Amino acid sequence: MSASISTRNQADRADQTRARILDAAIRTFSENGLAGARTEQIAEAAGVNKALIYYYFRSKEDLYALALEQVVEGVRAESVNVLETDASVGERFLQIVLGNFDRSHSHPALHTMIQQEMVRLHRGEENRIATMAENFFRPLWLMVDRLLEEGIRSGELVPVDPTQMRYAALGANLNYYLSAPLTKLAMGTDPLEPRELKLRRKSAVEYLGQTIFIDREHGARVAARVLARTPMPKPAIHSSTQRKTRMCEDRAAGREANIEVQVRHK
Repeated sequence: MSASISTRNQADRADQTRARILDAAIRTFSENGLAGARTEQIAEAAGVNKALIYYYFRSKEDLYALALEQVVEGVRAESVNVLETDASVGERFLQIVLGNFDRSHSHPALHTMIQQEMVRLHRGEENRIATMAENFFRPLWLMVDRLLEEGIRSGELVPVDPTQMRYAALGANLNYYLSAPLTKLAMGTDPLEPRELKLRRKSAVEYLGQTIFIDREHGARVAARVLARTPMPKPAIHSSTQRKTRMCEDRAAGREANIEVQVRHK
């Protein structure tokens, strides 16, 4: 019985260590890209020794592919959960749009890593854009378009091309973040400050409530419900103090994992 519990505990700790390495890899790759990231950086961020990375992953390229897959899968799962709720079509779509906006500042790794893959594509380097397009973006976008078609047929949403409706809503989110440095220089306000983010997310949802719904009063109520149940998430870790705190926490957990692997190989 005790041997079984010990084995189970070891497996749990191994899963936790692997997950921590993946999390550190996502942060490091999103900041430095595949070519610029070093396994030493990932190991330090995860609080483990470098050898432990190769114990769990075959190569840096393999780790990068799995990190990108995990980021994309997290977005897909979250979006599907929203699409499968029993709320009205319009409410589900507004929730999708708000989730997309919030993710860009609370978990920016997806956009950063996709931009890096786009650069690799334009340079003619090996990339994973085609795989992501086929396995992630196409199925998800088709699901959203079918949702909007349902809303148009039911009379809840205005009768326009659902693909264009998706472009207009999600594209506005993308433009907000991509143009943030230029906006700061041109207008003197930082769109990524918490106050500005809070204003933008509220305004974006309320705007859609007034533009894509046939009944604007209904749209306003839907927008208010979505905003009320979805508080603005905390931003991603940016400051050096936050990073050091995170790294110290990971190192403490990593020391245990390093010792365990060493014991296992004796």
